[in-house]
Amino acid sequence: MTKQQKFYRSDAWEKLVRALRIERAVNGVVYCEECGQPILRPYDCIAHHVTELTEENVDDVTVSLNPENIKLLHFRCHNAVHHRFGYKPCKTVNLIYGAPCAGKTTYVNEIAESGDIIYDIDKLWQAIRADVCGDYEKPNELKACVFALRDTLLDNIKTRFGKWHSAYIIGGYPLVGERERLIDTLGIDKVVLIDTPKEICLERAKFKGESWTEYVERWFEMFTP
Repeated sequence: MTKQQKFYRSDAWEKLVRALRIERAVNGVVYCEECGQPILRPYDCIAHHVTELTEENVDDVTVSLNPENIKLLHFRCHNAVHHRFGYKPCKTVNLIYGAPCAGKTTYVNEIAESGDIIYDIDKLWQAIRADVCGDYEKPNELKACVFALRDTLLDNIKTRFGKWHSAYIIGGYPLVGERERLIDTLGIDKVVLIDTPKEICLERAKFKGESWTEYVERWFEMFTP
């Protein structure tokens, strides 16, 4: 884990970002300081350092914790700023997690760009199994193949192999220990909880079948912040 990654998980950084969101809100709404449009979902609000953090300046609070050096942007606008000015220090890996039917895949499809990796274990199963299988059906005969694909793709993400820009890891991951293992193993840069209320997830699940309602209930029973 780099010094920058440790910093972005520090209490000092999280406290500052919470304060900035409150301070810069207009009638309870935070506006993107790049495009000027409202940031409607809390998890879509990214705090961006105007002067990029490096190994050399991350410990300098006049840079890392200076409100004048921080803008609040949409996730997509944040990506665009980095690409536009060409100072993206490395490939970024993002963990997008939440309950079934919370809207994780929809959100990633909104912010991902050409040249990004989207990792979703359910999509790997769908890619190689027969169409007669249900959404969550995982035939034993295919497990070895799916796990081999999974390990190869995750290893590429871990080692930053290839020319991709950003990687998005999508999953439920209700247990904090599981998330921390992924963060440490893959060197994840950003963690985003799609915190859709349980009632909305259950309402969406009704249109996908009874088993999906059970998946939603189980996730909220297991979830640890």
